[in-house]
Amino acid sequence: MTQRPNPHASSAPLSRPAYVLAVDLGGTRFRAALVDDTGGIAHSCAIDSPSCANGPAGWDEIDADAWWRGLQTLADTLAAQAGAAFDGIAAIAICGVTRTQVFVDAAGAAIRPAITWRDTRAAADVQAWLAAMPADHPEHKQINAFHPWARLAWLLHTEPQHAARVRVVLDPKDYLNFRLTGCAASDTVSMARLAASAQPAGADLLSALGADPAWVPPLLDPLDIVGMVQPNLPGALARLTGRRVIACSNDTWAAVAGLGALRAGYAYNISGTTEVFGAVGAEPVQAQGLMTVDWGNGNHQIGGPGQNGADTIAWLLPLLGRLGAEGMAGVGDAMNALLHAPRDPQPALFLPYLQGERVPYWDPRLRGAFVGLNRRHGAGDLAWAVLEGVAFLNRTVLERAEAALGAPVTEIRFGGGAASNAQWCQVKADICERTVVVGQADQPGIVGAAVAAWTALGRYANFASAQDALVRVAHRYEPRPLHTDAYRHLYAQFRAAEAALTPVSHALADLRLP
Repeated sequence: MTQRPNPHASSAPLSRPAYVLAVDLGGTRFRAALVDDTGGIAHSCAIDSPSCANGPAGWDEIDADAWWRGLQTLADTLAAQAGAAFDGIAAIAICGVTRTQVFVDAAGAAIRPAITWRDTRAAADVQAWLAAMPADHPEHKQINAFHPWARLAWLLHTEPQHAARVRVVLDPKDYLNFRLTGCAASDTVSMARLAASAQPAGADLLSALGADPAWVPPLLDPLDIVGMVQPNLPGALARLTGRRVIACSNDTWAAVAGLGALRAGYAYNISGTTEVFGAVGAEPVQAQGLMTVDWGNGNHQIGGPGQNGADTIAWLLPLLGRLGAEGMAGVGDAMNALLHAPRDPQPALFLPYLQGERVPYWDPRLRGAFVGLNRRHGAGDLAWAVLEGVAFLNRTVLERAEAALGAPVTEIRFGGGAASNAQWCQVKADICERTVVVGQADQPGIVGAAVAAWTALGRYANFASAQDALVRVAHRYEPRPLHTDAYRHLYAQFRAAEAALTPVSHALADLRLP
């Protein structure tokens, strides 16, 4: 199907490499930029990410070739903006959404739509499938409806005709790298959970399922080179023939690097469509409900992705009728207007589980709730409750991570769309009782992909020095003692509400009205 990736591949050096092409395939927006070796963004553009196809409840899937067409569009747009400077690109690094499976056949074609990170189609069956698996396998306890093993189990049980054609399973950014280079590979971070399922421990979980462990592609370090851009690609991509393509990693890994937090002693918080929160340590540690992944270069993350972040605002504002003709482009102004309204002294609570939850609960049947509403509460009170609810969930993850690490983190590096809201930044600092630092770049995934590319090209001695050189701090938010004390009491009620309402959530999730 493909040539093997070569982590040490090289091409004829450019006389003066001016830029790397950094690409961030997010759940909502698909971005690309030409980034120089100081972190300066010379040209950038973005399009909407492909949307999911209509399907049964719990399904979320996307045509993988829509991502490839999107990359072509971005390259053509940048080439038109940059002119001759486009030819100064030395390498390409793509980060992107993970926990998303692209099933590829022997001819290199995507067999069916990719199953995305939001998908919960396996929720009803995964425990029954697991019951027939080797229970002593180390990965067994990690598996739930969001795990790649569960998606493979669903494919084998439900679409055996498609499963029979599978030769390799890729993440979306790996599929784009494959289309660029002809090399099917992934990285040790993005593919960690599927690779763990394929590890023999008496019997590996893929073979026991009837899948082939060879479906796991060769795994590279995120700073390794997958291969070179093939000739005769469409549009402006043809101008990049022979350029190095860096393995890079998932969008969280890249965003953490783009915030300068991919080093021991820091916490990270990426708040975009979903919320991702964790801490970085020098040694692997374990905590209930958190993922521990070797992030390379002596760094281990403990934390992971949630289902609900700034997307809660995208749900709240239309519900309250607070978006005008500009639609989602007016989210920031509309939210600020609500947060500046008078607030009732008695707070309300919000449980932010509108789409179930991954870290730290891994429960697709959790549901959201407002708790403690009174007759005086208005739209502004609901807005504050939403911000605080997400931040309380951050605190839960932080507490578990710090307990496992045995020490508090130095600071929380915060990025993503929500980091542009000063009130939310301050709320997170007050609730988590840690300094929150926001980077200058509004898209840290782009900066992180550039950090990986420039490190791989040898422009910097190591990954840490590349972060120092490319990442710029914009704002620092310090916890305010009066607010932290009040939030400690409110946090205790948040946890009590979670515990009390979880059985109700499960019952409601299973009910269907006629």
